[in-house]
Amino acid sequence: MEQFLHIRVLLGIVLGLAITTLLKGLARFVQHPGRERVFWVHIGWAISMFTLLAHFWWWEFRLVHLTQWSFVSFAFLIVYVVVLFLLCTLLFPDDIGDYEGWQDYFLSRRGWFFGIMALVYVIDFGDTLIKGREYFDAFGIEYPLRNLAYVVMCLIAMRTRSLRFHRTFVIVSLLYQLSWIYRLYDFVE
Repeated sequence: MEQFLHIRVLLGIVLGLAITTLLKGLARFVQHPGRERVFWVHIGWAISMFTLLAHFWWWEFRLVHLTQWSFVSFAFLIVYVVVLFLLCTLLFPDDIGDYEGWQDYFLSRRGWFFGIMALVYVIDFGDTLIKGREYFDAFGIEYPLRNLAYVVMCLIAMRTRSLRFHRTFVIVSLLYQLSWIYRLYDFVE
């Protein structure tokens, strides 16, 4: 238990930086409403990332049940949260002066964003296995199908500039993510 609390502190620091990045990025639109045109797909992914980060913190509580920790498990979790932080920095860079606006920026960086997001869903398999095979199996077939579907959709999103696809993907993703959290993580055991 004491090891987990020690590990959770570092996870919390990086997670806090990720959340700060999102909140500061979103605050820009409130602070300077006319300066930059909002691209709602971009905002949708920012909301989705915020939800994912809050969910990450919630589901990592399950790690309290691990009795033995290895440096590999610790390093794996740090890499996982750093990748999540990187996604947030891609959503809100320091400057978008080289782009015509948020839509241009988001669509031009979509390869990086969705490539890293696909990686998140691959990494998530390892995170779930750290909690034990029984925990992994408890999700049934939906979990691997969910992650595989996200990877495939991210690979498509990397390649297409279709606004219809990107709008649909962010809406369906956020709704499914909320459903997943409610159905499987409403209470921590």
